[in-house]
Amino acid sequence: MKEISQDEIFLILNKNHTGLIYLYTPLCGTCQTASKILSVLEELLHVPIAQANLNYAPDLAINLSIESVPCLLIVIDGQIIEKLYAFHSVPYLYEKLNQWFDTKKVR
Repeated sequence: MKEISQDEIFLILNKNHTGLIYLYTPLCGTCQTASKILSVLEELLHVPIAQANLNYAPDLAINLSIESVPCLLIVIDGQIIEKLYAFHSVPYLYEKLNQWFDTKKVR
């Protein structure tokens, strides 16, 4: 997963990109587990995943009403379609994400 800045996230949302944005904090144990799950899914789904440390993106957290971490933003054509806060397991998240990306052309 590529680490991106708060400004890069705002650019993604303004340029009609499609992919996933993973928001985390480094000391969050659940975030560390979610990161491992997403690494596996990145290989399975071939969907670009960017990640950002929310400690360095306070404006983003406020502007997007992020409730907690970990948070996965599903972005299609620059629009946040869904925010996921529960990462249960690889199969659960695979099925959830496959709903959005199996018929969509990912850029």
